[in-house]
Formats: sequence, C-alpha cells, structure tokens
Amino acid sequence: MQGFKKFLLQGNLVQLAVAVVIGAVFANLITAFTEGFVTPLIGIFGGVPTFGDLYFEINGSRFLYGAFVDALVSFLITATILYFLVVLPIAKVMERFARAEEATTRECPHCFTEISKKATRCAHCTSEVVPTTAV
Repeated sequence: MQGFKKFLLQGNLVQLAVAVVIGAVFANLITAFTEGFVTPLIGIFGGVPTFGDLYFEINGSRFLYGAFVDALVSFLITATILYFLVVLPIAKVMERFARAEEATTRECPHCFTEISKKATRCAHCTSEVVPTTAV
C-alpha cells in the first residue's frame, strides 16, 4: 500500500495529471473560440453562418462534414497557438541555456570529461590543464 501511495504522489504523475486537465480546458477554450468567432468570420466570406450545420445525405444516411470542418479549424488554431506561444519560446530558451552551458565547460585533453573552462586542474584525472577564457 505504501508503494502505491508513493506512486500516486510522485512529482511526474501529479505534473502529468495537471497537464492533462489544463490541456482539456485549453482545448475547450479553443473550440469555443473557433465556434464563436472564427467560424462565423469564415462564414461571412463563404456565405455559411456555421460549418457545424453542414451535411450531405446518401440513402437517408446523414454525413455531418461541417462538424469535422469545425474540429479541423479548432485543431489548426490550437496547434498554431501551442507552437508559437509554447514550443518556439521554450526551444529558444533551451538553446540559450545550452549555449551558456557550452560556453562554460570544455573537455579535459587527458581524460575527455567535462571541466570548467577556468579550471587549471581536472577534477577527474587531476591532470594540469591550461585555463581558457570564456568567449
């Protein structure tokens, strides 16, 4: 029982649960925005007030392709917002951190482990090394 409790209270599991809930709420927000604003704007130019009402029939079977169009527009808006407001900024921040970390370390010429550029002696093999200046 203790192991199960530990599993449930793990940081990763809690973070994942929060992310799923926020993602679901965000998806609902984007869907409401799409159906409330974007679809009517497109309808102004296309002459269709809402796509959700569009369908065609074959032998009495109704195919609601308008609902698919609404979902597709909602997906594209969600993907665009996530890319430009989350993925792209985080990628740039991670790139900066990588460059900053890269600029402060170097490889020991004797044992090939990472050491500070300011180091005069390798902490791993204790060989003397010439310090380099950070650029």
